[in-house]
Amino acid sequence: MEYLLFIVSDPAAPEYVPEEDNIEEWSADVESRGAARVGNRLRPPTDATTVTVRDGRTILTDGPFTETKEWIAGFDLIDVADLDEAVDIASKHPMARFGRVEVRPVWPFE
Repeated sequence: MEYLLFIVSDPAAPEYVPEEDNIEEWSADVESRGAARVGNRLRPPTDATTVTVRDGRTILTDGPFTETKEWIAGFDLIDVADLDEAVDIASKHPMARFGRVEVRPVWPFE
């Protein structure tokens, strides 16, 4: 089953310590499990463009849809047996210590 891991900043999380960032080790572990599909970092919300359509008009707005101090910093799509395995992988991501990782099952169109 596929799960999307949202890598989220969290201003209340412990301060980032570069020496404790084991993202390469984490990536290698996810690859070795055969669970990795795709993942990457995202530019900050200041680089976002929000698109809405109202009355047939496309409206572009700079920045994110909502004002928040937390933002999605990246994502990883994984394919695992169940939620327990997804949570295990998420718990080992460095941003689980310096931010948050939201685990959400993919809901495919049928």
